[in-house]
Amino acid sequence: MTVKEIFESMDYGTAPESPAEALAWLVDQGDRFGHFIDGAFTDPRNDFESRNPATGEILATLTQATLPEVDAAVAAARKAQSKWQKLGGAGRARYLYALARQLQKHGRLVAVLETLDNGKPIREARDVDIPLVQRHFYYHAGMAQLMDDEMPDREALGVCGQIIPWNFPILMLAWKVAPALAMGNTVVLKPAEYTSLTALLFADICRQIGLPKGVVNIVTGDGAVGEMITAHERIDKIAFTGSTAVGRAIRTATAGSGKALTLELGGKSPYIVFDDADIDSAVEGLVDAIFFNQGQVCCAGSRLLIHEGIADRFHEKLRARMGKLRLGNPLDKSIDMGALADPVQLKTVQGMIADNPAGTHFTPPCDMPATGCFYPPTLITDLAPADRLMQEEIFGPVLVSATFRTPAEAVEMANNTRYGLAATIWSENINLALDIAPKLAAGVVWINGSNMFDAAAGFGGVRESGFGREGGWAGLTAYTRPKGRRKALKPQRPHGGDATTGDAALDRTPKLYIGGKQTRPDSGYSRAVLDKSGAILGHVPVASRKDIRNAVEAAQSAAGWGESSAHLRAQILYYIGENLSARADELAARIDALMGGKSGKAEVEASIDRLFTYAAWADKYEGRINGVPMRGAALAMHEPVGIIGAFCPDEAPLLGLISVMAPALAMGNRVVLVASEPAPLLATDFYQILDTSDVPAGAVNILTGSHLDLAAPMAAHMNIDAVWSFSSSDISGEIERASASNLKRTWVNNGHARDWTHADSNSFLAAATEVKTVWIPYGE
Repeated sequence: MTVKEIFESMDYGTAPESPAEALAWLVDQGDRFGHFIDGAFTDPRNDFESRNPATGEILATLTQATLPEVDAAVAAARKAQSKWQKLGGAGRARYLYALARQLQKHGRLVAVLETLDNGKPIREARDVDIPLVQRHFYYHAGMAQLMDDEMPDREALGVCGQIIPWNFPILMLAWKVAPALAMGNTVVLKPAEYTSLTALLFADICRQIGLPKGVVNIVTGDGAVGEMITAHERIDKIAFTGSTAVGRAIRTATAGSGKALTLELGGKSPYIVFDDADIDSAVEGLVDAIFFNQGQVCCAGSRLLIHEGIADRFHEKLRARMGKLRLGNPLDKSIDMGALADPVQLKTVQGMIADNPAGTHFTPPCDMPATGCFYPPTLITDLAPADRLMQEEIFGPVLVSATFRTPAEAVEMANNTRYGLAATIWSENINLALDIAPKLAAGVVWINGSNMFDAAAGFGGVRESGFGREGGWAGLTAYTRPKGRRKALKPQRPHGGDATTGDAALDRTPKLYIGGKQTRPDSGYSRAVLDKSGAILGHVPVASRKDIRNAVEAAQSAAGWGESSAHLRAQILYYIGENLSARADELAARIDALMGGKSGKAEVEASIDRLFTYAAWADKYEGRINGVPMRGAALAMHEPVGIIGAFCPDEAPLLGLISVMAPALAMGNRVVLVASEPAPLLATDFYQILDTSDVPAGAVNILTGSHLDLAAPMAAHMNIDAVWSFSSSDISGEIERASASNLKRTWVNNGHARDWTHADSNSFLAAATEVKTVWIPYGE
């Protein structure tokens, strides 16, 4: 083609990237790989193949891990962990810096191998994935350097089992390995069966820099290997990125084990375009949002919500832009879209579209390669919000679209999904964009942009998109725990005896506290509360699952509490403290009668101080502006979790209840509290104080009854957003298992005691908030 012909046609020529060095590296390894355990590769077996999805060519054969091999990897990680932690933050930082430098030196090799193994365009691997990988190791090297000074009360969890997906193989490795190593943990990582090669290249780099043996261990294989890691008794934390279905199975499998867990799962992210948006920019941003990595992105902007007045014009421009996308050899630098990662994924996308013919389907004319796992860019319009394709994750280059008329309707449609990972807003009215962003159920919101990521900015979801954050300060806490040995919590049971009549037995008729009112239990049952001598101090209701239902409905009606100002919430908490102070002697005597001893006065004083502490925190637990490498701001905003169900401590009936309630209220949550089982009368006394303290009806609901009986109904309730348990009853596992229904956040004690005289404000405030990252680029 001559220069004249090029200028006349404006056609792109090919710009092939050579795979020679990547293929040479594979040859140097014998095109066969074992696992990387204790600093060395094991003998390989020809158990399964890794193929180039664009051509079907076999790249290497890999080894399916057995249980003894997983045991060996965990044992190596366990043996190395203590020395790695004792190396100190500065010592670990040196190794992380070395990893970052080596990843820079071999950046093109890693990018090409990633494209060969995954099928994504080389431009994306080279210009997006690999620079972010390098950034994560540099950033977390700095975090390791700062840990001893900035996190003096935290320490490593131990051995972390990490399971990563096939859509961003090396980037997901960096997201998980870098913070884990920085905080002093060791890891056993399983890459996806389809795409293990860059993880094995990373293992080779670990060996080159002299990373201590056992700090990083990599085992390959299918989902059965992930199950072995998840179930392993000597692993302290599981970090998983993948499908919601597998995440739910992992939540169930780890329930009651005491393992820490973070899940980054699927999404059906809304891409909202208002009528004042720069349409051309919004179209270009949408192409990046849905066709980047062939749509195989958990936070892909796969649900276009377009203002009705501009829908036709927007769709017309979008169709024209889709017609210019180039499919083909991913190693060609002029290609926009490569191959899906595996034939199985291709069949999944094809089947989902074939089985759901609703709407108007558009696929632009394009030259489809004759072989390989290619799927054309597709737009489906005229869908209703409840259509399956609007609700379910397709995980391919398929965009679905619907229209809205008002901002309120846009928010309602955006939140009409079980997911909550990311969202995009396009509008030239920054006031409108910043008004909408906090209303969206999403862990990440991009304004006038899409797919912005950085190691300094937390990433993660809500609802069935999982829990926990990766990146930034928020991501580090998931790899640490408070220093010190944890003591076992002795079960506390109600006092027994002959139930002799006491002075107050006939005068007390407390009820449940739901929606700002005293209500009788649905069960119609009550039980006597005795002191140590067996005298009846009163009766309390026995709550049931229907009372939980009623309490949650009351909490839903108090949604305005989360929208109130922090200043107002602080005032009300101060007011509760003042009213509690006025009845201090009475409540101290009640504690002494219920618990025995003379600790009542000290517990009441600590409770008053705790209310004042969280009143002070209400308007001071602030977010941050993350230092990301862009012209703009990435705001880490603290938002209330929503409705929190909590089982209060048995051993500190007043202080424990207030220590749970106050931080949740301070951050704007509504609570359903199950009172101390042996001493519930403190809770029924306390709600009389709430009645006189201007607490909105439904913001605080108090139940009494058996923790064992109420644990599963509380944790399984689909409209409860988080469940905490500090009960002395063995209910942690039951809560974690039942929470898998909607993957709500849980915080349980696993039978360990807590010092309630110590506020531990940071832990409670963090548990009472979600971190929403809002990206706001600026400039012309």
